[in-house]
Amino acid sequence: MKALIGLVVCAVALLSGCCTAGPAALSITTILQEPCTMTQGSELEGYCIDLLAEIAKKLGFKYEVHLVKDGRYGRQDESGNWLGMIGEVVRGEADLAVAPLTLTATRELSVEMSTPFMQTGVGFILSKDLGSEESHFVSFLFPFSTEMWVGVLMAFLVTGLCIYLVARISPCEWADPETDEHSFTLLHSFWYITGALTLQGAGPHPKSLSGRIISAIWWVFAVVLLACYFSNFNTMLRSDTKHVSVMNFDELARQDVIDYGTVEGGSTFNFFKNSNNPTYRSIFQHMERKKSCVRSVEEGNRRAQEGNYAFIGEAASLDIAVARYCNLIRSSELIAMRGYSIAAPLGSPMMKNITVAILQLSESGELAYLQSKWWANSCMPEGGQAPQALQAHLLRGLFMLLALGCGLGLLIALLELASKARDQAKDQKVREHEERTLNGLKTYIQLKSEVYIHLSQIHLNSVFHNC
Repeated sequence: MKALIGLVVCAVALLSGCCTAGPAALSITTILQEPCTMTQGSELEGYCIDLLAEIAKKLGFKYEVHLVKDGRYGRQDESGNWLGMIGEVVRGEADLAVAPLTLTATRELSVEMSTPFMQTGVGFILSKDLGSEESHFVSFLFPFSTEMWVGVLMAFLVTGLCIYLVARISPCEWADPETDEHSFTLLHSFWYITGALTLQGAGPHPKSLSGRIISAIWWVFAVVLLACYFSNFNTMLRSDTKHVSVMNFDELARQDVIDYGTVEGGSTFNFFKNSNNPTYRSIFQHMERKKSCVRSVEEGNRRAQEGNYAFIGEAASLDIAVARYCNLIRSSELIAMRGYSIAAPLGSPMMKNITVAILQLSESGELAYLQSKWWANSCMPEGGQAPQALQAHLLRGLFMLLALGCGLGLLIALLELASKARDQAKDQKVREHEERTLNGLKTYIQLKSEVYIHLSQIHLNSVFHNC
């Protein structure tokens, strides 16, 4: 009887446990790849871990994350069996694969793939030691921005015109108009300020106070401007920012100095393998001939840092390597645009909800936030930020000083002209007074002479009459 009661109690306990137990936690497989999945002590963190947490919050499921056993993304072996994370999903060892899994037609045939949560393309990285400075015919213009050069040109034209006007207005520049030829023509004015820019000078120099003020302000402007130019130019020359000597895949395929490869068996590997493009076929044949492929992204990044190796991969993973390691640079060309998706077994009822959740996260800006969070650039060149062209607003005080100098020079030239006109008016009055005095004196002398002559004639007539 006691045994029967015990069996009944055990059955009731089991049934109550089954009724109260929640849904089983989903098994999630992933792979270590910075910054999608990384280890932090005994925990995992990264973009994919945060993405999984947001999706689980929206769909209301629990999960357990484990790393893929063979460390592969997913490829088929010679017998057609899947390896890596795709293999675990196909065999039922994992309910979902949340990782930077590229959406391909082959994978779509074997598993369910969600809408992409990130778009990327194929590029390559290599060490800066393999880079070379890209030559430009106008590299001497780089220290200043376009707005700065426009400002300098406008300052040059306005200052030259002001010196010409001052020289024409100020009477001090016309000491003897009848004999001295006026030296400050429009052409000479521009030649004069051009000489100041080269710190050489070009005579003759202005004689008037107004012209000298504008010249002095222009000299100050030229000295400060040249100091800023050469300082920024020297910084750019010493900068370790380099351009890739091999700019695209066509140049990479045609050279034989730099070795290159990608992750063996990955989606990028299969892209080159199945491509009919002659350049891409040549790249695949090189990788097969040299056996230059690597087993993981980390190995590819390491070989690229060591030098003489270009690692071909997806831009999302390449960008984080460039952001983390300052001695790496990425090519500007991206090919074979593709997306990263979440994988689930065929016929999984969750895939529709996962796709909707990804779209909602994209529309709300959460995916963009996660990408900016985990792809933040932590690499800074030596000496701080990379040098940039000097902007015009940084020297607005200098331009204002030049404008004030030109305005002051023109004002003083007008004052000089007014002063000269006043002096000439005074001189004219003095001359008129002197002329009137002289004319009066002449008239007096003439009248006195006439009187004297008349009296002399009267005296002579009287003498002759007496005789």
